[in-house]
Amino acid sequence: MGIEWFRDLAIVILGFGATIVVIFIGVLALMLYRKLKPILDSTKSTLKRVENISATVEEEVSRPLAQLAAFIQGVRQVVSLFSGFARRK
Repeated sequence: MGIEWFRDLAIVILGFGATIVVIFIGVLALMLYRKLKPILDSTKSTLKRVENISATVEEEVSRPLAQLAAFIQGVRQVVSLFSGFARRK
């Protein structure tokens, strides 16, 4: 039994150790994935609800308010235009 035998034994032991560590990390990743999957699914569904709510608010509240504000601004400009004509005379 020379030094080559011990070298080969060390390589085999380190190979088995590395294999066990890789398998252990894979099992941990799988367990973590199984734990987090319901949370991720719940988060996705909540995000969809929030998107739907924001789209509805935009359609039902924001657009009409923006149109009303634009209309009021137009009326103000018309009134200021006519008041400017009245002041000049």
